Amino acid sequence: MAVKKKTKPQFHKMHVKTGDTVQVVSGKDKGKVGEIVQAIPKDSKVIVKGVNVKTKHVKPQQEGESGRIVTQEFPIHSSNVMLYSTKENVVSRVCYTFTQDGKKVRMLKKTGEVLDK
Repeated sequence: MAVKKKTKPQFHKMHVKTGDTVQVVSGKDKGKVGEIVQAIPKDSKVIVKGVNVKTKHVKPQQEGESGRIVTQEFPIHSSNVMLYSTKENVVSRVCYTFTQDGKKVRMLKKTGEVLDK
C-alpha cells in the first residue's frame, strides 16, 4: 500500500494585490470595475467589491431570532481580472520596473502609471 506524502499548499504569485482597482475581463460580471477587498494567493483568487454577488440564506442561530437573506461577494479567479487605471479609464497589463532609489514597483504597461508607492 503506497502512502501519499502531504504536500504544502502551492502559493501563486498574483499580479494584483488588496486595494487595487480592477476590471473583470471574463465571466458573468464582465466589464464591472471594483476594488479588491481580499486576495487569496493559496487558491489564486480575489474578492472584488460588487462583483460575483450571491444571495445566501442564513438560518437563525438563536431561539427567537429569525432567518435572513444576506448578499455576499464570492471569490473569482485572479486571471479573470485586469488592473484598471482610474486616471485614463483603461485596463492594462502589469510590468515590474525599478525606481531611481532601486525599489521594485508595479507599473501599468499602457499608461506607465506606477501602482506601488
